[in-house]
Amino acid sequence: MTTTALITGANKGIGFEIARLLGARGITAIVGARDEERGKAAAARIGQPYIRLDVTDAADVRAAARWIEQEYGKLDILINNAGIVDRPEDGRPSTAPLELVRRVFETNVFGVITVTNAMLPLLRRSPAGRIVNQSSELGSIARGLVQDSPLWPINDVAYSSSKAALNMITVSYAKELWDTPIKVNAVDPGWCATDINAGAGYRTAEEGAAIAVRLATIDADGPTGGFFQDEGPLPW
Repeated sequence: MTTTALITGANKGIGFEIARLLGARGITAIVGARDEERGKAAAARIGQPYIRLDVTDAADVRAAARWIEQEYGKLDILINNAGIVDRPEDGRPSTAPLELVRRVFETNVFGVITVTNAMLPLLRRSPAGRIVNQSSELGSIARGLVQDSPLWPINDVAYSSSKAALNMITVSYAKELWDTPIKVNAVDPGWCATDINAGAGYRTAEEGAAIAVRLATIDADGPTGGFFQDEGPLPW
């Protein structure tokens, strides 16, 4: 039986590499992207299907769920990868317009809930459903308060708080699905050179994708309700 995965925001960067790496394992990796031209081109590069998916558009998400049901009957892996960054010019929380914060949360928080709720009935049909949420070390409240850490100077109220919220969302779904075969985890890809940071990261997108692929393909003895990077668990 075919193993099917949906990766949001998969037309480039880490999302694309996740789809490519899953496809290399023989998994049907559906490239979800709101930009149809780029999404189709990315899917064609790795020989995988494409679905138009704007995570901030509930109708779009419902249509994607219907298409997956018609084509595959179930979903085995959901990777909530789509995310955005936006910050005020001086980077201070006190100068961040509320509209900016709302825009980030629409994708990074509410979009994850919208997609997960729409795909959950299909994941429940899988013998081993997996949900992986693309978080960030910047969402770790414990790490954020370490003054001699490289994270201390970063005080991005919109992005960091959206990832902290995403971590709690991960825990919430893990608790609901605790006694089911579905496992739910959050991952930190590390600081990767992608469009989201203008190529400033020191890791490649492929390196950043590895942890999501690992958690997406864990066996029945694997963890649920955790927050992980390559080296192991991260503190909340």
